[in-house]
Amino acid sequence: MAQHFDSVDDYITQFPADVQDVLQEVRRRCRAAVPGSGEKISYGIPTVTLGGKYVVYFAGWARHISVYPVPSGDDAFQADVAPFRAAKGTLKFPLGKPLPYGLIERTAALLAAERRGQ
Repeated sequence: MAQHFDSVDDYITQFPADVQDVLQEVRRRCRAAVPGSGEKISYGIPTVTLGGKYVVYFAGWARHISVYPVPSGDDAFQADVAPFRAAKGTLKFPLGKPLPYGLIERTAALLAAERRGQ
């Protein structure tokens, strides 16, 4: 049975301390990349929102962090995310290796631009 979380903080605290640190940084970067953003739990995972609508989801797993969905972006962006693509709409970043926070931030910014219709 899926767990229910009342907040993003509630979600993050279920993980070991080192993973909590990673999730907090992903959260911080996504929020920074989407000025005026909010957050909520949607589909059981943290969601960064803009105007009450989803922009980017992120989730912790046993061996990786996932970010969803993947924006269109240009060829350079697509080349940068290629090693992390797990599915059409999923980026998977292994735990235990340095996370490319800048790439996660770019992902969130591109998704926000798509959401705004830019």
